[in-house]
Amino acid sequence: MKAIESTKRWCIKNDDLPTHFHAQRHCVHQTLPDELGAGYSDIFQLDTDLSVIETHYTPAKALGVLSHIDSQEPRMVVTLGLKGQSCFADYRGEKLIFNEGYTSIATFNSSAGERQYHANQSVTQLRLSLSKKWLDRIIGEAQSTKLFTTKTMQLLSCQPISSQGRIAAQQLLNANVAPEMKRIFMRAQAMSLLASELSYLYQEKPKEGMRITARDKTIALLARDILHDEFQNPPSVAELAKRVGTNQFKLKRLFQHFFNNTPYGVLLDNRMNKAYQLLASTGCQVSVAADFVGYSHANNFSAAFIKHFGIAPKIIAKQ
Repeated sequence: MKAIESTKRWCIKNDDLPTHFHAQRHCVHQTLPDELGAGYSDIFQLDTDLSVIETHYTPAKALGVLSHIDSQEPRMVVTLGLKGQSCFADYRGEKLIFNEGYTSIATFNSSAGERQYHANQSVTQLRLSLSKKWLDRIIGEAQSTKLFTTKTMQLLSCQPISSQGRIAAQQLLNANVAPEMKRIFMRAQAMSLLASELSYLYQEKPKEGMRITARDKTIALLARDILHDEFQNPPSVAELAKRVGTNQFKLKRLFQHFFNNTPYGVLLDNRMNKAYQLLASTGCQVSVAADFVGYSHANNFSAAFIKHFGIAPKIIAKQ
């Protein structure tokens, strides 16, 4: 799905969105004007220079929300695409695409551009915004500095949401605790989410002598997309390798290099994440979720789900 052309979008400044403090949720509540559709963003300030933004939008029109943040302190934004797709385009025309099922990690020295949304398509996102100074305190300045450059905007990573990240995100969205404990609870879940999603940035680099070409990356991405599209009835590794023009051994090596996972592991992550989202959003029967992600037997699905997330699917459905 491509970003919408600017001539077809309705634009509004972020500062012009109706905003008030939501006393019950202890957050800043920002809504879309009725004429632009339905939706809101809740902004939780969890710590100095650490905030969580929960966004639920269904624009009635192709929409661009204009924003301008010019800060001397570099920032990192970790975006979990839980539903739908959106895009951020900066003033130079560079774009970041946020897709459902993926965590995008980007750094900014300044942020001037617009968040773009498609008409009549629901988007749910969870964003963690943190300063370099905050990250310095948590993981140390030497480790933090590796992630920031002099570029105005840089995409560091776009990977499938981890199973731990999915759980932490759901806990953040629900936050079913006493009001007095909510900030502590949300901060703990935010830290857990950051630990799981940022870990990819510190994984071991490929061994010396391992040559990776642009064509190898194309093969890996194509194979991953096939597994994501055909998760209900996926090809075997041998069939997948043949379809993308390589052999099984090389395909497995490419998956390890680019995704730190096996082809089966990528498929399993995708199936479990789709099942989790279905259970959490609809409260459907476990057997329905099992069938949706390609499992013939609900018991086998439940066992895989518990092993993956550490929690039974029926509990997610009840929540």
